[in-house]
Amino acid sequence: MALSPLNARRWSNFKKNKRAYWSLWIFSVLFVLSLGAEFLANDKPLLVQYRGAYYTPVFNFYAETEFGSDFETEADYKEIEVECLIVSGGLEDCFDDPEGVAKDAADGEVNGEPIEKGWMIWPLVPYSFNTEVDRPGAAPLPPNSQNWLGTDGTKRDVTARIIHGFRLSILFTLIVTGVATVIGVIAGAIQGFFGGLTDLIFQRVIEIWSGIPSLYVIILMFAIMGRSFWLLVFLLILFSWTGLVGVVRAEFLRARNLEYVRAARALGVSNTTIMFRHMLPNAMVATLTMLPFIITGTISTLAVLDFLGFGLPSSAPSLGELTLQAKQNLQAPWLAFTAFSVFAVMLSLLIFIFEGIRDAFDPRKTFS
Repeated sequence: MALSPLNARRWSNFKKNKRAYWSLWIFSVLFVLSLGAEFLANDKPLLVQYRGAYYTPVFNFYAETEFGSDFETEADYKEIEVECLIVSGGLEDCFDDPEGVAKDAADGEVNGEPIEKGWMIWPLVPYSFNTEVDRPGAAPLPPNSQNWLGTDGTKRDVTARIIHGFRLSILFTLIVTGVATVIGVIAGAIQGFFGGLTDLIFQRVIEIWSGIPSLYVIILMFAIMGRSFWLLVFLLILFSWTGLVGVVRAEFLRARNLEYVRAARALGVSNTTIMFRHMLPNAMVATLTMLPFIITGTISTLAVLDFLGFGLPSSAPSLGELTLQAKQNLQAPWLAFTAFSVFAVMLSLLIFIFEGIRDAFDPRKTFS
């Protein structure tokens, strides 16, 4: 679909802002990769070949009986017995000498007899965000070839938690920011366009609402309903939508008496059309100026809540929880360095992107 001349000019201006343009590309690649976190970091193989049949444990549940065992529980593909059964094609000798049989099966024969050898394809990081690493030593363990960024205080792989945590933080931020922005823009537009008593009542409501201690409400709701992702999304939206109201309201108050608005009213154009088709685009620069602060504030709020223990469930791959692990394990500097680096890169990329979007929407900005 071809862009309109106005949007084509905006996209051209955005591309000329090299810092924003390359930040968008880098962030997009990282985000798209994180969307497939289960294919990058998982304690289950992506694909298993066993006796000529193919299995996809990353998508489906398979009991150990599928691979020649007697247990109905889900197969633990990291256990040497299960690995031996798959590689050897289900030989019973795996229960007596799993390491020896698996080693022989890898060469295609056992006891001099050829076998139908199976195989497993593992993700780049063979751990999920909640997998305990089978590695000797007291947690947290330092980085090595097995765990590139080490482990946290409960022996969970930090690399896997970063991949899953990045996706969680971005999706959480996009949902909260998107919904809160829509509500805030609509509320500010109504206030600024109609003014008078409507504006007065809205202002008093916002003043009262902004005075409610959000942290206490979150703690209270979690105590009653338990910690969950969607409950935290809902609560943060409740207290985030007021951030844009003042900016949008001011732009609409300034523009409501301009000539093009009066002309539209005289022609009988509806208030909704005037507000959101004619006036809102002129208020977009001020709105986009505030978005980087709202986005970074949402990410920081989630991290702070997780750090304090009032955020997502403890089992969730939270970046804030990693920061708490760093505080509790000062003898493991790789935790603090990793948490700081991830937050610095993520927030910097988002700020650069939205700075470029803001400047692209500003007709006064030009790029050589």
